[in-house]
Amino acid sequence: MYPVNPKKSLGQHFLADRNIAAKITRALSFDGYKNLLEVGPGTGVLTEHLLEKRDISLRLVEIDPESAAYLKERYPETKGMIDQEDFLRYTLSRKYTQPLAIIGNFPYNISSQIFFKILENRHLVKEVVCMVQKEVAGRIVAPPGSKTYGILSVLLQAYYDAVLLFTVPPQVFVPPPKVTSAVIRLTRRLKGGEGKAGREAAARADENAARKADQEAAARAGQKAGGKAIQEAAGYAELPCNEKLFFRVVKTAFNQRRKMLRNSLGPLLLPGHEITGNSISRQEINSPEGREDDWKGVRGTAGGLLSHRPEQLTVNDFVTLTNYIEKHRDGTVIY
Repeated sequence: MYPVNPKKSLGQHFLADRNIAAKITRALSFDGYKNLLEVGPGTGVLTEHLLEKRDISLRLVEIDPESAAYLKERYPETKGMIDQEDFLRYTLSRKYTQPLAIIGNFPYNISSQIFFKILENRHLVKEVVCMVQKEVAGRIVAPPGSKTYGILSVLLQAYYDAVLLFTVPPQVFVPPPKVTSAVIRLTRRLKGGEGKAGREAAARADENAARKADQEAAARAGQKAGGKAIQEAAGYAELPCNEKLFFRVVKTAFNQRRKMLRNSLGPLLLPGHEITGNSISRQEINSPEGREDDWKGVRGTAGGLLSHRPEQLTVNDFVTLTNYIEKHRDGTVIY
């Protein structure tokens, strides 16, 4: 008899292999953050290892009352750490004012929604280590030109370095899912360099900068201003475009992925500014000063992008199109 009854309605498949659980927790870098949030701890197979980390501030968010009760009984030290809530309704900005990492075995039925939640809080979430369906993991790390490259690929890769770490077979779960799982790590892109070297350089200033951001944010009106201060203080990279419009362009393009971009993105423009195959030049887009590095890999003429389908474009290609549409959009104000 398993200590918690797995509930199909919650997509629960409890990891039962403690060696794999330890391997997942070891994938956390603990680089530049001291806040850690576990999503859906279930029976605590990851929690057990995380509680050994004495230098972090750990919280657990668990929607299942039975799991929450079991965790409190099995791990008394979790008292006061557990928020019995739905993560999709969990307001991270009210809980955190400094960078955090998220870890968890994400329910298959809401994993995409969790990733969009993370994107909404990209000013706070510095790292994610999670287990998801292998197919979803493949989409997230997919390169341009592949059949699995899509909305999540572009949006997550725009802000995070995404790596598929290892796969996990069905038989180590209770109950076993019908699919193979995979563990991925997302690491927030930082200004001043990519990869580990850039992250280490920025991380050295993170703690003091985030504390300053907390003070500045408290003095500002509104959640948006606070989030911006945290993002700037933590050194997170931003896209050289209207980021909200960027999301809209990517979603619009992939929602009609069989169409060429000149057809799918046309409705975003003002009448008289129809997209044609040679209508956009890189010079016309006027990339922001000081962001030239962000334009590496952009094709010489943005107009050439429009004869392609969305899965053929890089993140920077979508930035190029976003800046053009920003200049000639349909009049809708997007902030």
